[in-house]
Amino acid sequence: MHIAVCIKQVPTREWQPRINEARTGVREQDASFEMNEPDAYALEEALRLRERHGGDVVVCTAGPARAAQVLREALARGADRGVHVEDDRLPAADSSVVAEVLADALRDERFDLVLTGLQSDDQGAGQTGVILAERLGLPHATIVMEVEVLESSIRVKRELEGGWFQWVTLPLPALITVQSGINQLRYATLKGIMASKKKEVRKVVPASLPSTRLSVVSLDVPRKTKQTQMLGGSPAEAARALVQKLKDEARVLE
Repeated sequence: MHIAVCIKQVPTREWQPRINEARTGVREQDASFEMNEPDAYALEEALRLRERHGGDVVVCTAGPARAAQVLREALARGADRGVHVEDDRLPAADSSVVAEVLADALRDERFDLVLTGLQSDDQGAGQTGVILAERLGLPHATIVMEVEVLESSIRVKRELEGGWFQWVTLPLPALITVQSGINQLRYATLKGIMASKKKEVRKVVPASLPSTRLSVVSLDVPRKTKQTQMLGGSPAEAARALVQKLKDEARVLE
C-alpha cells in the first residue's frame, strides 16, 4: 500500500502558553514543540498497515522550517520519506488553507490511503482531514478506531457518541482521520534515528496561499481565581443558603 500520513507540529503540552503582543497566537520564541498526539497514532497505524500489507509510508507536514523536526521524528520511527510544505504563514492559517496546500503536495502521488489525526492539540478544529479528502476527491471516515484492509477497500470502525460504534466500508483510495488510542505508540530507536538522516525529505514552497476563512481575533489565558464562601448554621440552613446563592449569584438554578 502507498500510504500518506499528515502530521502537525504543535506546542508541547507541558509548556505554559505565553500570548504574543498581538494576542493572536503564542510566543513561538518561548515555546517548545512536538508532534501532534493524534497524528502520532495515525503514523503508528500507517506503519502497522505497511508491516502487514507491504508498501511505503510517506509523512507530510505543512509549516515553517521548524516543522522539519516532526518529519525527522516520523522518519526515525519508521516512515520511508517525507514531504515538507514550508511557509512561515502556515501556523496562523485555518484548516481550509492547510488542507489546500497539503492536497497540492500529495495529489500527484496517488496514494492508496491517506491518514490524519482526528484533530490538532493546538486548534482542535478537526476539519483539516475532512477538507483534505474533499480537495483530493476521496471518500473519508472520521474518528476511526480500527482499520481492516480488504482487496480493494478498507473496513473501519468509527467511534460514535454514547459508547456506540459504526463499521463502514470505503473503496480505495480513501482518507481516514484516526482517534487517539487506536494503538500502542512506538518510539524511535537509535538505529532509526541514524537511518532517518539519510531518508529523503521533499520540500514544497507554495507560490501563494489561499485566503484564510477564519482568523483569531484575540486569545487569553484562563485566569485562576479562588473565592471561597463558608456557609454556617445547621445542615438545613446551609442547604437553603446554598440553593439561594445558586439561584441569585451563580444563576444555575431557577
